Amino acid sequence: MVPDCMWNTSTIQAPFQLSFHCCCQVIYSHFGLAIHQNDHQARRRFVEWAQNEIAVVPDFHKRILFSDEAHFWLNGYVNKQNCRIWSEANPQLYVETPLHPEKLTVWCALWAGGIIRPYFFKNDEGHSVTVNGDRYRAMITNLFIPELNNHDIQELWFQQDGATCHTARATIDLLKDTFGDRLISRFGPVNWPPRSCDLTPQDYFLWGYVKSLVYADKPQTLDHLEDNIRRVIVDIRPQMLEKVIENWTSRLDYIRVIRGSHMPKIIFIM
Repeated sequence: MVPDCMWNTSTIQAPFQLSFHCCCQVIYSHFGLAIHQNDHQARRRFVEWAQNEIAVVPDFHKRILFSDEAHFWLNGYVNKQNCRIWSEANPQLYVETPLHPEKLTVWCALWAGGIIRPYFFKNDEGHSVTVNGDRYRAMITNLFIPELNNHDIQELWFQQDGATCHTARATIDLLKDTFGDRLISRFGPVNWPPRSCDLTPQDYFLWGYVKSLVYADKPQTLDHLEDNIRRVIVDIRPQMLEKVIENWTSRLDYIRVIRGSHMPKIIFIM
C-alpha cells in the first residue's frame, strides 16, 4: 500500500533550478500540492467512469483531447521532469526565482491523433501575459474551435483541469456549446478529479519532453524560445503520442489498484 503522504519526484519543470540573478525574491512553490480528504475518492470515481467507457468503446481513451498550460522561462536551467510533492498537509516548500523573469505561457491540446498547435498568451502589443477567463475564452473561440474543424467533433471529448480561468460559468457554457456532454472538467458533465496532474499527458510527458529540448541552443530572446517550442512540438511523432495515451490507461489501472492514491513514481516508458 502506498502511503497517502509521500514525495513524488517523477515529473519536473522550471523554475526549480535557475541561473540566479542579483535581484531575487522568495516565493511559495505552486508544485507543493496538499492532498485533500476527498481527493482519493474523486480520483477513484473518475477512474471507474473512464474504465467503464473503455470497456464499451475500446479506443475511448484515444478520443480525449487533454489540455493544459505551462510556463517556459527564458533564463532558467530546466530539468526534464516536474517535481511534485504530494502531502496531506501543505509542504511549505520555497524556491528562489528572479524577481522579474521573462517567460512564455503556452497552451496545448494533445490526443492520440495529434497535437493542436501551441497557443502563446500575449497582449495586443505582443507581450507575454498571464491567463485569465477572458483570454482563455478568446483562445478557445479564435484558435481551438476553428482547429477542431479538421477533426470529427462528434467523436472527441475535451479535458481541462480546475484552474479558475477554465471553470468560469461563461467558459463552461462555451465548451458545452462545442462538446455537449463530452466535457471533462470541474463543473462539467464529467468531473475532473483535483490535483491529478499524474493523469494529464501534458504533465507526465509533454512539458517535460519539450523543456528538455528547447533550451539546447540557449535561446536569448522570447521569440527564439517560442520558435524552439513550436518546432519541438511539431516534430513529435504520432507513434510517440500513441505510447503516451496508452500509458494513460496504465495509470488508470495503477490508481484503481492503490485506491485512488497519487503515483509515487513515473511509469511512462518510451
